[in-house]
Amino acid sequence: MPVLDDYLGVIEASEVLGIHWETVKRLCREEKIPAKKIHNMWLIKSTDLAKFALTYDKQRYGKRKK
Repeated sequence: MPVLDDYLGVIEASEVLGIHWETVKRLCREEKIPAKKIHNMWLIKSTDLAKFALTYDKQRYGKRKK
């Protein structure tokens, strides 16, 4: 079993959450989604994403700060 089977990239995570992939990157940068950055790629453990998805509120995180 390859080590990275339990991890998702930003695009896969965005499909799970139903949001834009740039929003997922921002949430990773802001440490709202537990993720590891390897070079220029964010890796999100599937169990961590599932936990985050239970508490995710699109209205709260989807709006830009003014």
